[in-house]
Order: sequence, then structure tokens, then C-alpha cells
Amino acid sequence: MVASLSHLGRPMTNSSDILPGTLDLLILKAASLGSLHGFGVMLRIQQISRGAFEVEQGALYPALYRLEEKGMLTSEWGVSENNRRAKYYRLTRKGEKRLREQTDTWNRLASAMATVLDARPEEV
Repeated sequence: MVASLSHLGRPMTNSSDILPGTLDLLILKAASLGSLHGFGVMLRIQQISRGAFEVEQGALYPALYRLEEKGMLTSEWGVSENNRRAKYYRLTRKGEKRLREQTDTWNRLASAMATVLDARPEEV
């Protein structure tokens, strides 16, 4: 499972995979808030989603590598808070542009879905 979706910070009984492309968007958003090492990205996603998204390391690190290869993230080696060598990721201009575009797309999709889900029989 790439990432699971929880309800109100608790894992759902029937966890479902997040939609394709969502993991990249979550990573770009996390990195936009400041330079982070891989594990920090995972924790930041959990934090900003209030526990709704839990990303597995097996999905996170390939996604970080892929986003770096695409030029959306850049990285440099540093020392983590527990004094270990760690690779720190930050957003590039290309990543910032992609984040803006994807945020707009997701906001339009969410709005359209909310409209559909709020439809009542008397409105059709």
C-alpha cells in the first residue's frame, strides 16, 4: 500500500490506497514547507494531514528519488537531529510550479466532487 487514508486521525477499518499522483503532491507540499530528510517528509505528511495519511517508507523513498530525477526536488547531505548522516530534500522552481498546478487541479476536483455528492433528488 502506498499510503493509507485514515478518518479523523484513526486508521480506517478498510484502508484504501490514495489516488494515483497524490503521493507526489503530498511530498511536494511537505518539501515546500522546508528542507527535510526522507523520514522527516513522512512525518510532515502525517502531521499536516492530521494523521489522515500514513506513507510507507517503501513507497516514499522511490517517490523522492523519482521527483529528484524529474528535477522537482533537489537534495544535499546533512546531519539529522539524532546526529546521523541524512539526505535533505527541498523543492526546486520546477517543483514549485508543479505543486501550484496540481494544487489547482485537486481543488477543482474536490469542489466538483463536493457538488456531485451534495446533489439531492429534488435538484435533478
